Amino acid sequence: MFSKLKKFFKNLGPGLVTGAADDDPSGIATYSQTGAQFGLGMLWTALFMLPFQAGVQEACARIGAVTGKGIAANIKKIYGEKILYPLVLLLLIANTINIGADIGAMAAAAGLIFPLGFIPLALAFTSIILLLEIFTSYKVYSKILKWSVVTLLAYPVTVFMVNQPWAKVLPATFIPHLNFNFQFLFIVTGVLGTTISPYMFFWQASQEVEEQKQNKIFKYGGKPWINSEFMRNLRLDNFVGMLSSEIGTWSIILVAATVLNSHGITDIKTAADAARALEPLVNTFPNAGYLAKVIFAIGIMGLGFLSIPVLAGSAAYAVAETFNFKEGLNLKFKKAPGFYGIIIASMLIGLLINFIGIDPIKALVYTAVINGVVAVPLIFVIAKIANNGSVLGRYKSGKISNFLIWTAFIGLGLAVIGMLLSLVLPSLKLF
Repeated sequence: MFSKLKKFFKNLGPGLVTGAADDDPSGIATYSQTGAQFGLGMLWTALFMLPFQAGVQEACARIGAVTGKGIAANIKKIYGEKILYPLVLLLLIANTINIGADIGAMAAAAGLIFPLGFIPLALAFTSIILLLEIFTSYKVYSKILKWSVVTLLAYPVTVFMVNQPWAKVLPATFIPHLNFNFQFLFIVTGVLGTTISPYMFFWQASQEVEEQKQNKIFKYGGKPWINSEFMRNLRLDNFVGMLSSEIGTWSIILVAATVLNSHGITDIKTAADAARALEPLVNTFPNAGYLAKVIFAIGIMGLGFLSIPVLAGSAAYAVAETFNFKEGLNLKFKKAPGFYGIIIASMLIGLLINFIGIDPIKALVYTAVINGVVAVPLIFVIAKIANNGSVLGRYKSGKISNFLIWTAFIGLGLAVIGMLLSLVLPSLKLF
């Protein structure tokens, strides 16, 4: 039994880390705002997004594993630079803004328990993450990222610490509740954007390649040697990662709905507001409010340490593949200066964003929406590559994979179009 569990966890890697990184500070802020604003009305999104998120990420992982190259390298080879350049530029912009918002959220959350000031905390987190990502070996760093996943547990535990109205929760989980005004479509786009995110596409594909390098998988004709067992493990890793992501999403929305919305808190303006959702976890202890802030701060910091390297790393992989830089976290700085230079630049620009007067909590939600917009053209291109037999051979997408990816593309595309139309034409009644 123990040996089977050990083997199971050993096979988890890029998929698990990517799934956990999906519930980053921007995800926590977006899902918390969703629950606070709409109560149980958006709980269904977690269940309905799971198969489509898993489908898109499985395609990305499969592309990386079969070709031995990341998403950007495959786009460049198949479609050329004219298609690649705008997609990578959009990714770089979205990731840099996301990094800035996440750094700001980490500093704001840490400020709840450490009275050191926003600027020193933001500088400290940026420095620590850069040092870890640049000077730690991939073997060690991947393990750090893997164990950072445990910071997500606070919200699922809190779900069962609260007296939940299960008779309402269960129908809300399985039955969609739809509305078609700007507020609803904005949040839907944000939820979709922070769940099916561009940085996840590039990161998971590139991490599959990193794992192959780490495990010294034999290459024949420039491509990794893989078999059906390898692919089964890849899909299991991916599904477990995406399932953990959606359990986190569902838990955060539910906790925010039952703790915040039910008590009249419908707009999360500060980190302290978001932290109140975790008070039931410690309500039997003295100073429950402060303890909730501590748990919230630890969670945000832990997920920041997990997600920011993923954001910076995915941007670096994309740019490096675009311009043929040497790339990979398995390489030392002096062997891949361009790759690490992108990581440093995106982190520093993200840091600077925090000094232009943007509210970190609101920035997180807007970042999720930006990710949703950027994801649409990227999913289209990924769907085309994943279905290309000349690239993936017998591992090209089948009927189920195609259905999931194209449905995700159409669903997210319609959400973005609906949001933009409702913004431009606020009086428009779509339904």
